Amino acid sequence: MTHSAPRRARVRAPELIGKGGWLNTGDKQYTLADLRGRIVVLDFWTFCCINCLHVLDELRELEERHRDTVVIIGVHSPKFVHEAEHQAVVDAVERYGVEHPVLDDPELATWKQYAVRAWPTLVVIDPEGYVVAQHAGEGHAHAIARLVEELEAEHEAKGTLRRGDGPYVPPEPEPTALRFPGKALLLPSGTFLVSDTTRHQLVELAEDAETVVRRIGSGARGFTDGTATDASFSEPQGLALLDDGSVVVADTVNHALRHLDLATGEVTTLAGTGRQWWQGSPTSGPAREIDLSSPWDVAVFGGKVWIAMAGVHQLWAYDPEHETVAVAAGTTNEGLVDGPAAEAWFAQPSGLAATPERLWLADSETSALRWVDLEGHVHTAVGTGLFDFGHRDGAAEQALLQHPLGVTALPDGSVAVSDTYNHVLRRYDPATGEVTTLATDLREPSDAVLVGEDIVVVESARHRLTRLRLPEEAVRVESVAHRTRRAATEVAPGRLRLDVIFQAPAGQKLDTRYGPSTRLLVSSTPPELLLKGEGADTDLTRELDLNPAVTEGVLHVSAMAASCDDDPDGGTSRSKTGGEYPACHVHQQDWGVPVRLTADGADRLPLVLAGMDQDA
Repeated sequence: MTHSAPRRARVRAPELIGKGGWLNTGDKQYTLADLRGRIVVLDFWTFCCINCLHVLDELRELEERHRDTVVIIGVHSPKFVHEAEHQAVVDAVERYGVEHPVLDDPELATWKQYAVRAWPTLVVIDPEGYVVAQHAGEGHAHAIARLVEELEAEHEAKGTLRRGDGPYVPPEPEPTALRFPGKALLLPSGTFLVSDTTRHQLVELAEDAETVVRRIGSGARGFTDGTATDASFSEPQGLALLDDGSVVVADTVNHALRHLDLATGEVTTLAGTGRQWWQGSPTSGPAREIDLSSPWDVAVFGGKVWIAMAGVHQLWAYDPEHETVAVAAGTTNEGLVDGPAAEAWFAQPSGLAATPERLWLADSETSALRWVDLEGHVHTAVGTGLFDFGHRDGAAEQALLQHPLGVTALPDGSVAVSDTYNHVLRRYDPATGEVTTLATDLREPSDAVLVGEDIVVVESARHRLTRLRLPEEAVRVESVAHRTRRAATEVAPGRLRLDVIFQAPAGQKLDTRYGPSTRLLVSSTPPELLLKGEGADTDLTRELDLNPAVTEGVLHVSAMAASCDDDPDGGTSRSKTGGEYPACHVHQQDWGVPVRLTADGADRLPLVLAGMDQDA
């Protein structure tokens, strides 16, 4: 583990190449030489990844404050096959309000040049074209902002800083009634309520699922309660009807649950503070005092509002009677593990549907359909883990999905799955254990609602609701199977030294006020890969023992480090309530590192959380 380093290593930045070309530049293609004189922040992201979406939001303030010196460039590096489609990247850039140039790199060429191992990864390049910092995961915006100020001063003095407008050119807005809608709800009146996610609104549509009845929310990104015209949301998603006929809304980027009175259009906040939950934050208590993390969907099950907490790979529950919120299932570790609620692992749960006996969930990053029973046990119906996905019908144990975002309970006890990245609607029947395909030629379906004999699908990337007759028979589809396309890292069997590199940002020190400031959790798929070294500890260096009988697998590494400002005045900042506290920051990242065991493979695996690997 590294806590300090020489001031800054200087490594020449490799060229930016991507077969998909550039977006948000008015069709102009760029090289690094075109950006000389500017501070460049590369954001390696993929649009399925919730942590990447968190970083997009973290970077917005930096982008605004340093617009004349900093150029942020998203390098889109796909995990799923669908994410390698150019139009899908174009859609995602608009969907998530990305206001900087994006290089579409479907073959991971630039990812490999920069030796990136994780989504998201941030790389800082100085005005002379040298890499000066690398950060993996979330929570680094403050450190990058500080580094940017240092680089501005240093290169202003050297005469190597060039100020001015950046290369960003916004796309022309499209005049559709909905823009990347997320979820839908059939209201008692027969109309539909839709989360118009990219426009930060809720929209009520007439029974034809097309005519706009009213809009709720100002349409500007914000976190304000009030009337239908004054209230504001930030990329709202899930919707659920409460017993009193009002609606609860998963206000995803505000990390909050909102309440909509359908009669008056009044919006209030039920849960969340507007701040994102971090490791060590409270996990239960008065709902308005507890931080949440990217709630993506909501459903009423067992008298409580269950929340698909995509940002921390858990299910939470809101109790309307006591106005409290608490973790209901999951450990925050990302993966696919069944069992008692407190021991289960999820991976970005994004869709919920309740029946009297089961809470169904679409677990998007494991491409899985799962369910929770009344005793709180978690089961998997379809899906095997983080790295296998595709479109394969038949027996559930061998069937494949691709990043599903929605699930809908059907009257016969089966469920429809909005199989988002396959652009289809699937069906799973617990009675037969079979998976079939109901409808094809959809475009990123993210939810569906039952209306009599019909099913109305949210076609997110076609910006509309589409009504289908529930078919009597399944559609025949050719089977395809995929694995995540990242190249495996070759490592030697036996002893492997795992080094998570973390250098506290300039002006900060590790935060040890409440115990150890670092945490490292290691596991593997298959579990037999690790003979020694699994589990949690506080040291960021770990000796692993890899089983020579297992030729390949995945190492799952989760690291967290906390640092606080350490300035001469005592490192304190004035809080809103008048008290003083040190400004502290949490840095965290999960890696899934595919490995192949070979006799001449490496005996050290460095993973950069923040800083530069001095031993590289």
